Amino acid sequence: MTNFKRTHGLILSSILLSLPALAAAQSEQAARLGDDLTPIGAERAGNADGSIPAWTGGLAQDAAQVHANGTPTDPFASEQPLFTITSENLEQHRQQLSPGQLATFNRYPSSYRIPVYPTHRSVDLPDHVKQSAARNLGQARLVNDGNGLEGFAGAIAFPIPKNGLEVIWNHITRYRGGSSRTVSDTAAPYPNGSYSITTTEQFFTQREYLTDHAPGKADDLLFLYSHKIIAPARQIGEVVLVHETIDQVKNPRRSWIYNAGQRRVRRAPSLSYDFTGATTAGLRTADSRDMFNGAPDRYHWELVGKRELYVPYNSYRLASPELKYSDIVHQGHLNQEHTRYERHRVWEVVSTLKDGQRHIYSKRRYFIDEDSWAILLADHYDSRGELWRVGESHAFYNYQQQAPLSAGDLFYDLHSGRYIITGMGNEQRSAYDFSYRASSSDYSPGALRSAGVR
Repeated sequence: MTNFKRTHGLILSSILLSLPALAAAQSEQAARLGDDLTPIGAERAGNADGSIPAWTGGLAQDAAQVHANGTPTDPFASEQPLFTITSENLEQHRQQLSPGQLATFNRYPSSYRIPVYPTHRSVDLPDHVKQSAARNLGQARLVNDGNGLEGFAGAIAFPIPKNGLEVIWNHITRYRGGSSRTVSDTAAPYPNGSYSITTTEQFFTQREYLTDHAPGKADDLLFLYSHKIIAPARQIGEVVLVHETIDQVKNPRRSWIYNAGQRRVRRAPSLSYDFTGATTAGLRTADSRDMFNGAPDRYHWELVGKRELYVPYNSYRLASPELKYSDIVHQGHLNQEHTRYERHRVWEVVSTLKDGQRHIYSKRRYFIDEDSWAILLADHYDSRGELWRVGESHAFYNYQQQAPLSAGDLFYDLHSGRYIITGMGNEQRSAYDFSYRASSSDYSPGALRSAGVR
């Protein structure tokens, strides 16, 4: 008993002695936000050769005008490419390209190209997001083998991440406007270039933006989301509702679907992992929506580090309502004439399928923007370990709303020669509405049927 007391006392003493050191370390980390790091954890300084500038606060909210459909106009419209990467000069730029980009050049050597423009670190998030990131630094933690969060609120769980899972959770918990209604189009062209358009109306609300939100209410949720197909006619009225939970192993994602033909609401537990939905042409898995979403439990996650890559960025031209889809969606790959790539620092994270787990992707490689925590590039490998699908998110910053968005997320299937692009709003009269507000009842299964029959 004496030995037990002595041992117990030594353990307690060591814990008490370590607390001040731990507090000091946390304080030192917190002091970095807004100092050598930006308020959400990016490196404030530019790179050695100046091709990546220092972060100086991003674009002002009045940086330029906004199109009638809600899309920001291009504040960099007068700029020309510094150079264009083609298969002929590819070797000069290999170190700044991802494996997926290199594979896309190999698949389309005569037509694929990457126009590289001057780098602008345009993102600046609202003050309340910066404040929540600072609070999360000392409070948020991974639980249940990294499949959930505790002590998290707001956005950006780990502004100074220590491992790959924390980086991926930053993507999942990043700020994207709080609450919004969007209308966007999807195209999945065949190898001959022909395609049709599917149009969806989407509603998104983070937990804290619900009009009836209160502390302690719906604490297991990250956000609520629904989308309704409004074209083509054969699919009109299909509605999907998702309650995204903060720990999808402990409390799996709650999802429902309303089928207009059957006129009934049913649970849809399969809307996760490698499920492919009706609007994806089998080219994008459920957990590749938004580049990655959902539970990370089927993979091991490795933080490789940071790289400087040419990534799709400030894609205002690609998002412009002055373009038609026929200007964008071409045979084999996007019309790269309207794309914009810049040199940025990105976090590289590799996920490898665990033994005994099932997924069509045996490995995935992600490149995450340091300034927004959004995945910009994603490489997907098949069961043989060969690169299969290449994902790109053509990011732009809605400076008026201080929200990082995408002009389109696309996935190239290197095997079939097809691709899918989602999230285009060019031909929509009202593509973005950030004044949308909703209560929890608006995201209830009961509201689902009403949405489908309207």
